[in-house]
Amino acid sequence: QVQLVESGGGLVQAGGSLRLSCAASGRTSSTYSMGWFRQAPGKEREFVARISWTVSRTDYADSVKGRFTISRDYAKNTVYLQMNSLKPEDTAVYYCAASGKVGAPSLVYEYAYWGQGTQVTVSS
Repeated sequence: QVQLVESGGGLVQAGGSLRLSCAASGRTSSTYSMGWFRQAPGKEREFVARISWTVSRTDYADSVKGRFTISRDYAKNTVYLQMNSLKPEDTAVYYCAASGKVGAPSLVYEYAYWGQGTQVTVSS
């Protein structure tokens, strides 16, 4: 089992920045990727970004490329999502997730462990 706890959400004006954190505990040795997803009201949960836990590889959704940066602190078992130039359409609940799937998983079903989510609201 892997436990994930997100923090760092909040209310920000358009153009502002937020940094989300995700602290992982438990059987993190079985984790290959850590990802961030988001879900807006009435919409499907969607992929935002992912990072390989042991190698330097990241992937991003087209909608956040150039604005969001995912990173990890291996010693602290923590993954971060730096979000800059935020837009109202970035408003959603953001979830951290862990996957044991080798490769570059970006689909919801490829992630077995999920955090409780943190709300990000961007006002116009």
